[in-house]
Amino acid sequence: MTEKVRIDKWLWAARFFKTRGLAREAIKGGKVQLGGTRVKPGRTLTAGDRLTIRRGEDEYEIIVKDLGDRRLSASLAQEKYEEDENSRARREAAAEQRKLDRQARADRQRRPDKRQRRQIVSFTKRS
Repeated sequence: MTEKVRIDKWLWAARFFKTRGLAREAIKGGKVQLGGTRVKPGRTLTAGDRLTIRRGEDEYEIIVKDLGDRRLSASLAQEKYEEDENSRARREAAAEQRKLDRQARADRQRRPDKRQRRQIVSFTKRS
């Protein structure tokens, strides 16, 4: 275990991003904050640092526990940090809301297709 590690390397090792390049771009774009402030990709982390990570529509608030810079399996990578309970609850609620929105859009009526239009025309001509 190392004493300090670059933030972009740690985000990659903790499996928040697929590559270090993506992690670096997210940091430069302001998607990753350390203690509420923007940082540069070369910034070193220490145990106990508080990170806010926005990835897509999800936002993670985590506390760094382990500073290992090796990329391990997903289950072992989750041991590198501890997520705030409020953050987890917000993410899960937002995911559930997105799921409900998708279902509502799928259930919505669409415009009639060609066959249905012909049936409507033939039905209205009978009257």
